[in-house]
Amino acid sequence: MRAGLSRRVIEWQGAPPSRGADPRLELEHHVAAPDLAPASGSTSELARTIDHTFLKPEGRRADVERTVAEAAELGVYSVCLSPSELPLTLPEGSDLKVTAVCGFPSGKHASSVKAAEAALAVAQGADEIDMVIDFGAAIDGRIAAVEADIRAVRAAVPAPTVLKVIIESAALDDDTITAVCGAAEAAGADFVKTSTGFHPAGGATVHAVEVMRRAVGDRVAIKASGGIRNREDAEAMLRAGASRLGLSSSRTVLEGGTGAPGY
Repeated sequence: MRAGLSRRVIEWQGAPPSRGADPRLELEHHVAAPDLAPASGSTSELARTIDHTFLKPEGRRADVERTVAEAAELGVYSVCLSPSELPLTLPEGSDLKVTAVCGFPSGKHASSVKAAEAALAVAQGADEIDMVIDFGAAIDGRIAAVEADIRAVRAAVPAPTVLKVIIESAALDDDTITAVCGAAEAAGADFVKTSTGFHPAGGATVHAVEVMRRAVGDRVAIKASGGIRNREDAEAMLRAGASRLGLSSSRTVLEGGTGAPGY
């Protein structure tokens, strides 16, 4: 476990850390009991695990404003947007966090470009960065290159900025997922994240989250994202070991419905 992170395991039925807490402490909040009943978490607790996401390339400013307002209304942890949408005006009195993606969605950007993009996003108000690795490099077995890419972004946005590393788990086999998670941990990432939601291989799965949890233990947190359309799936991801969820249909999921496909 990296210096500065406390060792905390908080079960899903328990209260998550306060949304205004040091994000480095919030990182260790994850589900410790894989057989925990889904019904044990309240709607407000579930909301506080959500990064409410809007990443449609055709999105307009009005769409972003609606997304931010809805995020504040629902009481989610953060709003996740494209970096070009920053800076944001948050609702008065809101403690909503701001997440920006980086190298999204392909990961096929030079590390220096990703680092600059992340640094600019933080300068414009982002609290958290969700970067995409070059998962083609991971498939090739060039794990050292993946680690170097993550290190470049981490250096550009040091703590307390939270860095999440999107590994596109549906495109990787279990051994590669494990290796990439190890690279993310070694490079100083705070979270490993399953998916962009844009890859044709699919999004988050319970199996992928379980593999990621075995790889990083309680040293790095996990975000499940991509294709989570209903509450049952959301809570399954939490039981598997995720502590953060990327959802575009947050209201529908929290109300027990099924969201439409697509970001």
